[in-house]
Amino acid sequence: MRQAGRGTPFSEMLSRVTTPQDLDERFHAELAQLRPTESPADPDEPVREGSGLTGTLARELFQAQLVSRHLDLAARWLRSFDEGFHTIGSAGHEGNAAVAAAVSPADPALLHHRSGAFYCARAAQVPGTDPMRDVLRGLVASANEPIAGGRQKVFGNADLRIIPTTTTAAAHLPRAVGLAYAIEANGHAHVRPEKSADGATPADDIDQRGRYAPEAIVVCSFGDAAVNHATATAAFNTAGWFDHRGEKLPLLFVCEDNGLGVSVASPEGWVPAMLRSRIGLTYFEADGCDLAAAYDAAAEAAAFVRTERRPAVLRLTTVRLMGHDGADDESVYRTPAQIAADVGRDPLVATAKMLVDAGVATPTELVAQYDEVGWEVRRVAEEVLAEPKLASAAEITAPLAPRRPVRVARAIGAAAQVLEGAGEDRARGTAGKLPEQAGGLTLAQTINATLADALISSPGTVVFGADVALKGGVHGVTKDLRDRFGARRVFDTLLDETSIIGLGIGAGLGGLLPVPEIRYLSYVHSALDQVRGEAATMQFLSVGAFRNPLVLRIAGLGYGGPSGNDNAVAALRDIPGLVIAVPARAEDAGPMLRTCIAAAQVDGSVCVFLEPIALYDLKDLYEDGDGLWRGEYDPPGEWTTRHVPIGRARVYPAAGSSDDVTIITFGNGVRLSLRAAARLAEEGIGCRVLDLRWIGPLPVADIIRESAATGRVLVVDETRRSGGVGEGVIAALVDAGYVGVARRVAAVDSFIPLGPAARHVLVSEEQIVQGVRSLLAR
Repeated sequence: MRQAGRGTPFSEMLSRVTTPQDLDERFHAELAQLRPTESPADPDEPVREGSGLTGTLARELFQAQLVSRHLDLAARWLRSFDEGFHTIGSAGHEGNAAVAAAVSPADPALLHHRSGAFYCARAAQVPGTDPMRDVLRGLVASANEPIAGGRQKVFGNADLRIIPTTTTAAAHLPRAVGLAYAIEANGHAHVRPEKSADGATPADDIDQRGRYAPEAIVVCSFGDAAVNHATATAAFNTAGWFDHRGEKLPLLFVCEDNGLGVSVASPEGWVPAMLRSRIGLTYFEADGCDLAAAYDAAAEAAAFVRTERRPAVLRLTTVRLMGHDGADDESVYRTPAQIAADVGRDPLVATAKMLVDAGVATPTELVAQYDEVGWEVRRVAEEVLAEPKLASAAEITAPLAPRRPVRVARAIGAAAQVLEGAGEDRARGTAGKLPEQAGGLTLAQTINATLADALISSPGTVVFGADVALKGGVHGVTKDLRDRFGARRVFDTLLDETSIIGLGIGAGLGGLLPVPEIRYLSYVHSALDQVRGEAATMQFLSVGAFRNPLVLRIAGLGYGGPSGNDNAVAALRDIPGLVIAVPARAEDAGPMLRTCIAAAQVDGSVCVFLEPIALYDLKDLYEDGDGLWRGEYDPPGEWTTRHVPIGRARVYPAAGSSDDVTIITFGNGVRLSLRAAARLAEEGIGCRVLDLRWIGPLPVADIIRESAATGRVLVVDETRRSGGVGEGVIAALVDAGYVGVARRVAAVDSFIPLGPAARHVLVSEEQIVQGVRSLLAR
């Protein structure tokens, strides 16, 4: 894309910042000085001695580099009249086109936001794709953009096996590890449950483009500044941990090292030293501005990963041209000499010179190719400007969290059919007794039995986390599952929540059904961006073309233990589309966990199964020995009748003849409220208790119905007064125009202290009793 106005000398243009005009000027000026070789070379021969890059392939990659560059120039042009909304470009990184050529278009890729030439080069390998139009649609937020539909500018395309990523530094690296694990463990994507009686498979409409061949490798690119991020450290560490244990992990990390993190320069030698030091990662490097060198190193690294099924990292030294983005003034933090030095390494000019020196192109041909691509990009840009934008909140949120409750119920029925024919497998390792024959089970025992049934009915299910296998979990919930199902289905991970969740996200992308465990709610907060920014955004950023089904089990809420005691869920409830289940008792835990597993299979849902630690092993409700907190395990033949859909509460009717107050609660609050209701019944006060069961999404219809039935509501919220679940319940009532009276009993805004002191900040049975009495006194 040539720019008007050539009156300013090139050296003066570089005095402050590098502009699109500067790059255009220099390309033409440099090629004008070149002279064609006297005799053309065979394009099927290497462009230089010792290289594997042929002239033909080099010309193809140069085309991809040109398209990527002109797309960056178009982004600045579009932004100049407020029609473009993203100006972080790939200029200077175009050598990453060589990586696309060195791997297969069947290899899944998670790309850095400066990997535009990789995207263009891969598109050239797949007929029927149009990288110019794809990227330009993203720049102008067109609703016709092929991956995110105008929701965000990302590199992604299901046909190209390019999985969209956010621009959060290093956030996609842990799921790349999980995807590589899944490819090696499973060999193909989307393990499906057995067909139901009507012949339908709950996941029949899953996009088959999500399948990956057993020989595939994962490619994951990132910037040099990201090596300093804790998330990158977690991913490198996990990859090395797998390799150190002798487990296969076909993963190629690609570090595009331009020496800058926005305005902060990486210390000289820091990035290669960091990457070389990573245990278990085989290191490769090359000059990313030299297309032949980049291709040879990428081919060597990819061959190593594909053959050895071991992780590696390829560092490509690049430059960053035109600043971080369109709003960035580099002169604030870089000298003119530094800026000029980077422009002097422009990979487009370097590739052009290589092609001319190799005798496979003339300067005139390359200038004409450059200009032709520029005008074609401008033409397509003008076309996409007229395309529609997302026009409503409903349209924007449509792919966020698909809900197909009928199919979810059908999936549960299909799983039940599998289990009804698997009597011996279900009884194996359980002393010959099926869980439904074991009498009343505790909450922990029910979750264990439900996980076992999921491992039997769905071959892709994997259960993992710190301590879940040999120990059976720090709370004993996964006891004996490893012995029954083996170390490939139930396994221990390293002690890092970011890695555990990232492994689960990638495993879901690779077709497994991951059920990872986080030992304590307090431990998940350091890894929440893996849930919020990575797992929950996948369908939103791909309009459902990619999915990462996940059922994340978290033990939590107040329980009086010495560590990990936490009742903070606000950061989870704030995540759009996230399903959050909180089972209070055994007879609900099985159906709710089965619903989460089925929703993950059918809709690709990301679910958090929050398990109240204090209730794990309780047996009694009102008095010692009554056994009323145990629950019978449902036989598979009754699963469909006992099914608990997402967002449906449970109501405990008031004892006696009066119906005075509705208590709305969840988790530990259910048992406390039932006990308080029994005490109040002795005073002639009738309290119906509504167990929310799902705190994301809230069962709003049930809340409104049960609140209207009495006109008096007490919200019993064991989370904190500020940011707690109770705020959502009260807001739902206000939004619905509730006209009765309501008040809250909630935990104090405090961290939970050790021992008996916890009673002073957590909700108590006595507070509930007094709360009901105060409602009736108004």
